[in-house]
Amino acid sequence: MPKQFKITVLADSAALPNKDPQFLKRPQKPTTEYYVIRTLRKLGHIVKIIPVENSLAAVAKQLKPDLVFNLTEEFKGDRRKDKVITSMLTKLKIPFTGTNSAGLAVCRDKILSKRILAKHKINVPNCLLFSRAKKVKVPRSVKFPMVVKPAFEDGSEGISNASVVNNITDLKKRVRFVTEKWNQPAVAEEYVKGREFYVGILGNKKPITLPVMECKFSRNAKGPCLVTYRVKWNEEYRRKWNVRFGSAKLDDRITEKISQVCKKAYKLLHLRDYGRVDLRLTQAGKIVILEVNANPDVKYGGELAEAALKAGTPYEKFIEKLILTAIERTK
Repeated sequence: MPKQFKITVLADSAALPNKDPQFLKRPQKPTTEYYVIRTLRKLGHIVKIIPVENSLAAVAKQLKPDLVFNLTEEFKGDRRKDKVITSMLTKLKIPFTGTNSAGLAVCRDKILSKRILAKHKINVPNCLLFSRAKKVKVPRSVKFPMVVKPAFEDGSEGISNASVVNNITDLKKRVRFVTEKWNQPAVAEEYVKGREFYVGILGNKKPITLPVMECKFSRNAKGPCLVTYRVKWNEEYRRKWNVRFGSAKLDDRITEKISQVCKKAYKLLHLRDYGRVDLRLTQAGKIVILEVNANPDVKYGGELAEAALKAGTPYEKFIEKLILTAIERTK
């Protein structure tokens, strides 16, 4: 029988239902927080749930666990400040699951992370950063189409079909829209035509890649050609446009090549315990990293959990593996 641990789950306060913040009942729409907390209890661990809102001091006073399962994605409503929470845990010498502050900061910065990968000869899309300045200056060398999105968001926030622009006029319009609505810089990156894959990674010193998953788009020219917010989170929308997530069919040679590139990116950006790499494979066989995700969603039925299941690891064992990996790292 696995050892019993005292585990504190840190979660964004907005992610906990007001009427049942301890998840004693199954909510109408089960969330990542519900699935993780339910699974920790089923595994026999002593679980405490602490919402994180505005006061780290209030959180720190309640912390006396063997391990923190970190499900936070923001602090004070700002995703760029998620690293503040892990900094506190590090300072208090409390073990926690997932990537530390350095890795979170690098992965959150889409431009910096791509520069690091490119420096180490990993293919990434050409990209530009636009501040909130009123005048948008576009280099003549820019190649279209491009994808415009907020610089510091994740989970496809701020990405829609309108994010794909084909000329300078539309680029400027979209940059202004993004910077004004999300109150942060906008990134415009080269649209890479090809198949889109997701590669889950587990571990630290010798990380392993999970089976490659693919987002398959329909050939309808009016449908989405990238993972927009609605593609990622709206099942009805995916059905409408015949967008499917599932196992990728690849030959062994390209699978191994993808695995090696993804593990290299994982280490370069200082990820820990688990992560996910999003990439495209062009018709010419070129692997292009779109994004490296620290602390990706571990929801039951999500991309990472489904990839683990394909590898023979059901959800309970997957969550237990994350716990044991984090504890082992701290020894």
